[in-house]
Amino acid sequence: MLSIKKFEVNPIQENCYVVSDETKECMIVDCGALYQAELQSIYNYILENGLKPVRCVLTHAHFDHVFGVKGICDRYNLQPVLCQKDESLYKDFHNQIKLFGIQGLDCDLPAIGEYVKDGSKVTFGNHTFSVIETPGHTRGSVFYYCEEEKVAFSGDTLFKGSIGRTDLPGGSMFQIIQSLRMITQLPDDVTVYSGHGEETTIGLELASNPYLDR
Repeated sequence: MLSIKKFEVNPIQENCYVVSDETKECMIVDCGALYQAELQSIYNYILENGLKPVRCVLTHAHFDHVFGVKGICDRYNLQPVLCQKDESLYKDFHNQIKLFGIQGLDCDLPAIGEYVKDGSKVTFGNHTFSVIETPGHTRGSVFYYCEEEKVAFSGDTLFKGSIGRTDLPGGSMFQIIQSLRMITQLPDDVTVYSGHGEETTIGLELASNPYLDR
């Protein structure tokens, strides 16, 4: 059974998740921790629960989702996992933060260790997550979906009651609507953990989110 711990980090209130199971192996999703105190809270949780980080995965490469990737990868000897379609965005990190007026941040991101695409499998412990490409928010946005546990990490593609913005470089309203139509084929009782805000379910979003239909 999965255990999911959410950390709300950085000024944009991004959600970083530590996902573990009975083996004590864990996967860290979208570590956007900007401040040392935020990283330390994640380190403390991992230590206190006796966890072993084996994966550092990214749903997409926007700056607020990768601030803490270097800290996590350096500490646990990992390399991040990313869809190759977001490689150029990842490498453009410093220009991203300049665009949003962030000054004085000196952060070199680690090299990508594994590229994933639609249908790729990401495993840790006794669990496997399937990669579903969901372009629209960025070209390389993905869901990580565990069919066994009916859990998905959506990044900024789907939020409770809303969807990700499409007005940034690489965004496309047409593509995100197509991606959402595909995602609605998942079972209604799949719990979706988003990059910002509260978790939701596919069924709840179909019933209340104006951007979704089946």
